[in-house]
Amino acid sequence: MATALSNNRKMFLTTAGVLVVGLGAYGLGRVYPPLGPSAGTIAPAERYVSSQVGEGDVTLGDTSVPQLMQTDAFQVMVKDANFRQLANDPGFAALASNPAVMSAIAANPAQFSALAKDPAAFHSLVQQASQLSAAGSQLGGGQNAALAAMAQNSSAFSKLAQNPGAFSALAGNASAFNALQNHPAAFSAMAQNASAFSKYAGNVAQFKVDAANGANPAMSANQAAFSKLASDSAALSALSANNGSAFSALASNAAAFRSLSANSASFRNLQVASGLMAQNASAFRSLASNPSALQAAANSAFQLGSHLNAVGALNASALSALSANASALSALSGNPAALAALAGNASAFNALSSHPSAFAAMAQNASAFSKYAGNVAQFKVDAANGANPAMSSNQAAFAKLANDSAALSALSANNGSAFSALGANASAFRQLSSNAASFRNLQSAASMMAKNQSAFSHFAKNGSALANSALAASKFNSAAGLSALQGQGKLNNAMLSALQQNGAALSAISANPAAFSALANNPAALSALARNGSAFSALSNNANFRALAGNPAFGAALRYGNVANAVNQAN
Repeated sequence: MATALSNNRKMFLTTAGVLVVGLGAYGLGRVYPPLGPSAGTIAPAERYVSSQVGEGDVTLGDTSVPQLMQTDAFQVMVKDANFRQLANDPGFAALASNPAVMSAIAANPAQFSALAKDPAAFHSLVQQASQLSAAGSQLGGGQNAALAAMAQNSSAFSKLAQNPGAFSALAGNASAFNALQNHPAAFSAMAQNASAFSKYAGNVAQFKVDAANGANPAMSANQAAFSKLASDSAALSALSANNGSAFSALASNAAAFRSLSANSASFRNLQVASGLMAQNASAFRSLASNPSALQAAANSAFQLGSHLNAVGALNASALSALSANASALSALSGNPAALAALAGNASAFNALSSHPSAFAAMAQNASAFSKYAGNVAQFKVDAANGANPAMSSNQAAFAKLANDSAALSALSANNGSAFSALGANASAFRQLSSNAASFRNLQSAASMMAKNQSAFSHFAKNGSALANSALAASKFNSAAGLSALQGQGKLNNAMLSALQQNGAALSAISANPAAFSALANNPAALSALARNGSAFSALSNNANFRALAGNPAFGAALRYGNVANAVNQAN
């Protein structure tokens, strides 16, 4: 029994490394290129004009589907054989209605297609990923601080992350190494000749004696520094923790520590990282339970820092808000334009969240409300009287909104720009309010952004950066959750098996479990995915395909036959 368990742990330590690869690959797949990445343009006369948009297809004034079909990306793809195969599959519309899932599949088509052939196994994997995500989201402030430390100090942690053994050694003995950084000459000497100090593991008292007397040849060149360390009772107490395990950790990673202290700049980064880990010792100790998960967490933190820095939002407020709300934001990541709309009008959408029936009606029929941009006074009149047909089924809710002066004041900000933002992203908001769970995420995101407006205002013009930031934060939380479960002895066999067999897919699903849960419960979508593995693989690196897949209007165009008709005309 013990041997089997030991073998399982060894296998886990080996195979959990796929988390690092999977998280990185998924990150690459979560890029939202602008529509029309293909070279050149297509003359208007050559554009497909659909005659198949029925009365119930889109709401009055919603031009998202026709606009999508006029893009260069669409025009190129309807001539692609693999795309035509997908478009003519009746189940593909169900699959394409979830942009977040589509983006993940594009990053790892082979594994997802194989999984889809066994719906029971796929459902089990989603359950394991949900547990992993939940474990990460429950870790609290300590992990948020660890994420912030790595995201804001990537230069200090980046080289360390390339040495997972040393990284884990530091994280697991943060207080001891922090104590050493106060004695830089001694710390540097120990890092450069780590194996010479392994004998002090379990015998820190002897280390004190030798340091005071210079008895160890490895100390001779820095005798004064070691003598000073020997007189520092606080430092010796920290080094004594866990029976002097810091010494054995040094020796076990001798080559890595030698590299990390090879020059003054590298050694300074080592000191900074040690200090930051000591400030969040319990969080980093938990992460160190699994070196591969620690490395995955670090890579996710670096990705997050890069996304935030690109829009000038790399600060403690944004990091804290993203980490604490990663699940809700990740669930919206398939609609980056809607995220940008929320970020640019946070107070207005938060005010609407207090009137959920009215908000849901507006989100479901966004184009009918765009006319109130610049004329919120008319919105108040119409809401009070039910003059707009789109308000009729929720007249009492709109009347209540009309009497909420604070909400109307928030909606009036920037000349009522929230109404134009709704109209410009009608398909996205319709999708985000299509069911209770999705609508709750929309409300949560609006509330969170309103409380952190200074942090999220940077994303008003870059929803893709916010979507990718949310996914990076979610991936960090999942990696932290994996380490926490292992540290608590709760990493069950089912999750271990999922990691071994489908690590990349598991990491992608754990970043957005709600989206994949919907897929797991949609037989038509799963069947389409299983049948079309080769087509997905062929299109996985096609920027035009990714541009369409990430657009909510694409699912609507498929559902109502516009894409199939365009494909048939192209033939």
